[in-house]
Amino acid sequence: MQTYSNFVANRFIDDSTAQSFTVLNPATAAPFATVQLASQATAEQAVQSAAQAHGPWKRLPAIERARALQRLAGALERHAPTIGKALAQESGKSLADACAEVGYGAEIVRYHAEWARRIEGEIIPSDNPREQLFLHREPIGVVVCLIPFNFPIYTLLRKIAPALITGNTVVVRPSNSTPVSALVFAQAVREADLPDGVVSILAMDHTVCAALCQQPGVGMMTLTGSVAAGRQIMGYAQTHIAKTSLELGGKTPAIVAADADLQTAAAEIVVSRLTHCGQLCTAVERVLVERSVHDDMLTRIQALMALRRWGNRQDNADFMGPLASESARQHVHAMVQRAVAQGATLLLGGFIPEGLGFFYPPTLLSACRQDMEIIQEEVFGPVLAVMACDDMAHALACANDHQYGLASVLFTHRHETVRLFASEIEAGELYVNRTPADPYQGYHAGWKRSGLGGDDGKHGMLEFTQTRLVVMPY
Repeated sequence: MQTYSNFVANRFIDDSTAQSFTVLNPATAAPFATVQLASQATAEQAVQSAAQAHGPWKRLPAIERARALQRLAGALERHAPTIGKALAQESGKSLADACAEVGYGAEIVRYHAEWARRIEGEIIPSDNPREQLFLHREPIGVVVCLIPFNFPIYTLLRKIAPALITGNTVVVRPSNSTPVSALVFAQAVREADLPDGVVSILAMDHTVCAALCQQPGVGMMTLTGSVAAGRQIMGYAQTHIAKTSLELGGKTPAIVAADADLQTAAAEIVVSRLTHCGQLCTAVERVLVERSVHDDMLTRIQALMALRRWGNRQDNADFMGPLASESARQHVHAMVQRAVAQGATLLLGGFIPEGLGFFYPPTLLSACRQDMEIIQEEVFGPVLAVMACDDMAHALACANDHQYGLASVLFTHRHETVRLFASEIEAGELYVNRTPADPYQGYHAGWKRSGLGGDDGKHGMLEFTQTRLVVMPY
């Protein structure tokens, strides 16, 4: 079983005295790697190295930083099989999906490299004669990137690419469920010949992570994770008033109008809910259906979900894979049990399978109500809750009567309905007649408890900048 060490200033720190932890393959529950935990001293060294690298890095012309990102994208593509293999083992994804994630990550790196000649400030009219106001966009400094377990390579690149192109340096903390792919990715960083300290990657426990985030040299923290994790990061940010960008939980509603193509809607919803065993923050979690077509829609969803098999995706890539951990499986199952106790009808699934691996079957609940936990709280597993609504106004009210506002989905062919939801839905994204896919030229940002700031596109890139106003008489 291979041991992986942390990556600081373009070298792997192999500390034989460091504590380590075992990474499990969630499809087999078997260990496949050990990873050294960074000490607080190592975390401080990473921040110091990033701070030292920041000055020379930010002073490079943006096009030079872009060339470094292009080299990184090329190295990613060359290392895709190795990174993908590690990712598949630690996440339960198929090898094809894991390699595709690396490839998609390379695309987002190239996308942000193309912004080198497009990072613009502003010239603003002054109230005074013979005076101009110049608004500059500047990097923040050292950015701590906190990465989730569900798409650990794509999310890592989604954060570091805009941070680097705008002149920041980064310290990455991957999830302790999926740290190996990030440490294998570090080989691509070395091959791309990025300056020492521009990118560091460290696995660590919560105590060291808290110390890292509260280092005086950290100017920004960006997290994709739970609301609870977001609250922790906001607490850490108080220490030195660091900037935060938080993409937190979601409870995506799919609103199905009576005029919708029900079979297309059912197929889209089922794929969305079951991809990566439901471990996507934008995946459909609740279905709000106009009452006149509720029974028909429910029958179609049930038929499609019943066809889906689950198991080790290394054996069959068409299987639905496992949840990330046994604790995640117990959490999902407990939510299903509470939903049934509150009056929901269990139509499919809802049990813990025998055998190895953290699998949970596709699970369908009907007769759900707006006040149920299964409608109000994020499940993050392959569980779909269906609820009937009187009409589209009722569906809109139910969709908005919620703590989360990340993504939303609408199935209808009526222009008036689309315009109503486009104007009134309380979410950062609305997908019409399709389910979420986070286009990286868009802007992925949540409302309410789904986060602060956002990722992707021009606006996600500008999250990694701060402004300087220069008032110049002439």
